[in-house]
Order: sequence, then structure tokens, then C-alpha cells
Amino acid sequence: QVQLVESGGGLVQAGGSLRLSCAASGSIFSVHGMGWFRQSPGKEREFVADINWKSQINYADSVKGRFTISRDHAKNMLYLQMNSLRPEDTAVYYCAVDRTQYADRPTFDYWGQGTQVTVSS
Repeated sequence: QVQLVESGGGLVQAGGSLRLSCAASGSIFSVHGMGWFRQSPGKEREFVADINWKSQINYADSVKGRFTISRDHAKNMLYLQMNSLRPEDTAVYYCAVDRTQYADRPTFDYWGQGTQVTVSS
């Protein structure tokens, strides 16, 4: 049984920063890709960033240069450092894990409950 628990969301002014965390429990190891997605009201869930088993990283164009994804294998943690936040970054942010091992480009099977990020103008 895989569980993902996000934390670190909140209310921040435009230009500010937040750091999201995702605690993974169950059979999740460094060979599984992990990622962050977000969903705004009335919109579909969208990709934010992911990191594969080789620690290769991809970002959505909208967050490149502002967000940084990282993971701590020893602690089974995933992070998203968000800087220079904009009102359009307001969304529920979800952590996700690929159950397939050694995938160069992860697809995601397990999801957390999400954490709300609100950026005021």
C-alpha cells in the first residue's frame, strides 16, 4: 500500500516562496519516478515537474526557472521549491509516484490528497 502525504501549502503574496513536501510510505524506492501536478478550479490537472530514477528532471514551461523539484531517497521525501510565485500558480498541488521501476519518463499511478497553494496579487 502506497501513501503520499503533501504538506507546505498556504497563502503567499505574489513574488513570494513556498516549499512543498511529499512524504511517501509503502513500497516506494529510489527506482520509482515521482512528480508534482496541480489543478486550478475549472481546469484540468496539469503537469508541473517530475524526477526519474536517474534523477533526470522535467519541468512545465510555465514553472521553469522558478520551481525546483528534488527528492531525498533516504527519507522517501519529494520536494517542490517554488519561488517568484504568481497568482496563476494558485492551485491544489498533488504529489504522484510511478509504480513502474526504472522508467526514464514516469507515468503516475499513485496520488496524494493535495495541498492548497494560494498566491495573492
